[in-house]
Amino acid sequence: MTVKIRLARTGRKNVSRFRIVAIDSPNRRDGRFLEILGSYNPQQNPKVFTIKTERVAYWLNQGAQPSETMTNLLKQDRFFEKVEALKKGLTLETLDLERHPDKKRKPKGAGKKTTEDQK
Repeated sequence: MTVKIRLARTGRKNVSRFRIVAIDSPNRRDGRFLEILGSYNPQQNPKVFTIKTERVAYWLNQGAQPSETMTNLLKQDRFFEKVEALKKGLTLETLDLERHPDKKRKPKGAGKKTTEDQK
């Protein structure tokens, strides 16, 4: 079976929080997972993203495939640069790697034209 690293939703309606999990690919999004690898809270300002770097690196070395969203989050957190530093024997404290800033997005519906705009 293929192992995926993806988000599993937690939290109540309209208050989304996510766990980062290693899960067998046939399982449902919130189904049985192998291990919790971190958490992601997109509603706080700034967004909170925490991962267990060593465990995520372990699963990737074992052949786990991150989802598209997870790949983007890992790139934004500069995860791959941290893993390279760990391989060279450096510690995360000695590195001065900060998270990339969040992308600015247009609010929903900002690009749509209404019938009044077309007249």
